[in-house]
Amino acid sequence: MNKKDLKYFEGLIQDKIQKIRKDLDHFGENVMSGTNTELSGDLSAYATHPSDQSSGATEREYAFMLASKEGRFLHHLNEALERIKDGTFGKCRVCQKKIGKTRLEAVPHATMCIQCKSEEERLKRERR
Repeated sequence: MNKKDLKYFEGLIQDKIQKIRKDLDHFGENVMSGTNTELSGDLSAYATHPSDQSSGATEREYAFMLASKEGRFLHHLNEALERIKDGTFGKCRVCQKKIGKTRLEAVPHATMCIQCKSEEERLKRERR
């Protein structure tokens, strides 16, 4: 892959990283902080109904799951940046052929070409 393409993909990955960090900051500031009463929006002196408390806990659990998924995605993107630096970005880890630019635009952290990834998915389905 030429330097111009590597710069393009580095920028694309950096943009995705910035978006994820912004999303994770939002989770931290708005969803994961506060008491059940604050999270439910009920700031009155009356006790919160148990179903409202449960709903708040469920929302926090869901937000944590999303944040965890975003964290894994962030990890994969950072690994892609490392591959750009060490010269292995855009090369399939299985067959060593180039990964298509269209695939890398869709999945910039891809480590396998579409053929090898399809074969991996087919083998997983057969094992089930």
